[in-house]
Amino acid sequence: MRQAGTYSGILSGGISGKTGPHSFPLARIKKIMKKSGDDVKMISGEAPIVLSKACELFVEEITRRAWRMTMQGKRRTLHKEDVASAVIATDIFDFLVNLVSEHSATSEQEEITTPPAMDLKR
Repeated sequence: MRQAGTYSGILSGGISGKTGPHSFPLARIKKIMKKSGDDVKMISGEAPIVLSKACELFVEEITRRAWRMTMQGKRRTLHKEDVASAVIATDIFDFLVNLVSEHSATSEQEEITTPPAMDLKR
């Protein structure tokens, strides 16, 4: 029989149970899980909690790496370009490379096609 491991603490949900220390809304996670495929019929109560923690760890890690890019640029504000650079520079985030490169290409295209704002102050 399997023993309670590292994640057993997050499954308890803290003192208040369902409203425990979760950073991401469990109902939204469950909805995304159900939309993931026609095969998904039932989802246990613990699965969204574990995924919530996984999402939290993912966001923390990518933010740390993006912050390093911000500091390399000698800035104090994290920009989307820092996140894109962190994704491109990190092998474990390869599954996001197309997303950030498509987003960057779309942003660049918008900058090219958007006429400059007229200066109305005189």
